[in-house]
Amino acid sequence: MNYLKKVVTLLSCLYFGVCAQAQTHPNIMLTKANIAAVRKGVTLYPLLKGSYQDVKKEADRALTIPISVPLPKDGGGGASHEQHKRNYQNILACGVAYQITGDAKYATYVKNMLLQYAAQYEKWPLHPKRENSNPPGRMFWQILNDCVWQVNVIQGYDMVYDGIPAADRKTIETHLFAPIVKFIYDDNKETFDRLHNHGTWAVAAVGLTGYVLNKPEWVQMALKGTDKTGQVGFLAQVDELFSPDGYYTEGFYYQRYALLPFVIFAKAINQYEPKTQIFKYHNSILTKAVNIALQGTYSNGAFFPINDAMKDKTFESSELINAVDIAYADISPDKGLLDVAARQKKVIVSDAGLKVAKDLAAGLAKPFNYQPMWMTDGKKGDEGGIGILRWGEGNRQQAVLLKAAAQGMGHGHFDRLNMLYYDNGGEVFPDYGASRFINIETKNGGGYLPENTSWAKQTVAHNALVVDQTSNFKGNIKEASKYHPEFIAFKTTDKIQVVSAREDHAYPGVQMLRTTALIKVAELAKPLLIDVVKATSSANHQYDLPYWYKGTIIDASFKIEAVRDNLKALGKSSGYQHLWLNSENEVPANNGYVSVMQGQSFYTTCFASTTPIKVKLVSTGANDPNLSILESKAFMLSQPQATNQTFVTVTENHGQIDPVAETTSGAKSAVSSLSVVSSDDSKTVLTFKIKDKAYTITINYQDKNNFIQIN
Repeated sequence: MNYLKKVVTLLSCLYFGVCAQAQTHPNIMLTKANIAAVRKGVTLYPLLKGSYQDVKKEADRALTIPISVPLPKDGGGGASHEQHKRNYQNILACGVAYQITGDAKYATYVKNMLLQYAAQYEKWPLHPKRENSNPPGRMFWQILNDCVWQVNVIQGYDMVYDGIPAADRKTIETHLFAPIVKFIYDDNKETFDRLHNHGTWAVAAVGLTGYVLNKPEWVQMALKGTDKTGQVGFLAQVDELFSPDGYYTEGFYYQRYALLPFVIFAKAINQYEPKTQIFKYHNSILTKAVNIALQGTYSNGAFFPINDAMKDKTFESSELINAVDIAYADISPDKGLLDVAARQKKVIVSDAGLKVAKDLAAGLAKPFNYQPMWMTDGKKGDEGGIGILRWGEGNRQQAVLLKAAAQGMGHGHFDRLNMLYYDNGGEVFPDYGASRFINIETKNGGGYLPENTSWAKQTVAHNALVVDQTSNFKGNIKEASKYHPEFIAFKTTDKIQVVSAREDHAYPGVQMLRTTALIKVAELAKPLLIDVVKATSSANHQYDLPYWYKGTIIDASFKIEAVRDNLKALGKSSGYQHLWLNSENEVPANNGYVSVMQGQSFYTTCFASTTPIKVKLVSTGANDPNLSILESKAFMLSQPQATNQTFVTVTENHGQIDPVAETTSGAKSAVSSLSVVSSDDSKTVLTFKIKDKAYTITINYQDKNNFIQIN
């Protein structure tokens, strides 16, 4: 009841505050009260100075090119798409340049461009092209991009507002912004009222425009949905889309993307009605969300690419620059955020960017605290989660991710209990991410490729257990969304980090359980990666456990006889149709190893099983007529027929290669004699040797206090 009362109070403050707030411009990212300080700051603080110089160059370049507002016709990456995108970037850049320099030419540029849009916008039909799964916009092939355009443009307009004559402002607001807002909330009501990142961009576009144009009705719809009940809208999205830990249900890549409208709209709410204390709303969830987004990156800044993720995206993206700066300046002055800002090499030219740059120049930064953690999923934190193990710092950091989260809506992949492993500055056991060449129009118009469904989302494309050559839930999104994995254990000590989770619904009649650990032993410089995957069933099944790897196999415990010609696909569906079977090898002793050379060292994965298994060496490329699937390789532990099955692997990073001096040391793994002593519902016991010293690891599934022991 107290929580509901706080929400009602917040909504009341917002509603009456918007009406009562005196209109000043600018008042979102740059504010009139702090313009003088920012102007001075761009001459004093290196990071702000460099960031402003980049923005001003962009603005000055825009002024040298004739304004172009083309009739929308192209998909993502096409000429008209890219021009409208450049236009909002130029408007934003010129808005900043106008506020810092006071030169009217920048405001005039924005005015002239927006007047051109106002003269045409109402005549434009729906975009002639469609992004397959989303409603079209008018400017862009999907309404999402129209919302992104408006979020950026209204900030630029806010900054040049006082530099545009009143009559021109009326034209722009009547014939451009008002129709855009109506198009978003009325014509695309389903998207506007959707609890999803597309809905977040939509409500931010309408809400920000409402604040800048003093339209309380628009702000109210943005906050509480078109029916103003609060069941949807911005506040409901804050309540529903983040777990109590701040994890965004679509995954880290989309957490990055959604954070921008979340934090900018919250920033505007805070500017126009500070009494609401919006950044403390829902137990300061946006603060947690920024931290979790950063925790969802490896030490090099790359996002862990679970679900539909573009793998080259890092925390240097504009969304995270905005989020980090606002989080530090307006929410929580965590000095670790200054470390991230320094590595981002840029700040937003704003009140927040000023504070970040000033404190960086004062030497206040502390290293960002990457932590091993279990982050819950689901609005109540009871829908599984993500386990991250970390050891070491910088490029030497080892990071392991166990994906035991909910489906992640339409962008989710069918990869329950998937595992990713990073070390020495990059991927060791990678995730494929999404099959898409974003904004490359010649590749399916820049959208998701058909192979995103036939390959990237399928279970076998991940380091996850596959049963009977089918994907989790047979690839059915509605069925997958009903269930989530169950958390078993998470523990960290000075010698052991471990995470464990169970999935009971991905395959009918099969219980899957995965336990992944980093274990430090005295004989080795870096911890070992221990991975135990159990399947329990009353019926016989085929169990395949692929480990997708980077690098080149240079040794194995079995003789590899690769197919020399006439390669055949491993299967006919569920992603198997895209796999070439390069080699199939018997492992009668129930154990063995595969050594991979990667970078300037080696990774040896010793494996053992409760039954005799095969090792299949596979690569992508089969049934790929347009050559769209990126080259990937895996060694697959395969049991053709069993009821219960346990796979155990121990991966060691060892050795050093100097390609210039042509020297190699430590090419042989120190781990040997791996075996599974026993494995049942209560525990799994495995043994191995390191330089003739025997180790026994016991995993007690039913004893959380003594979950893992090493002797």
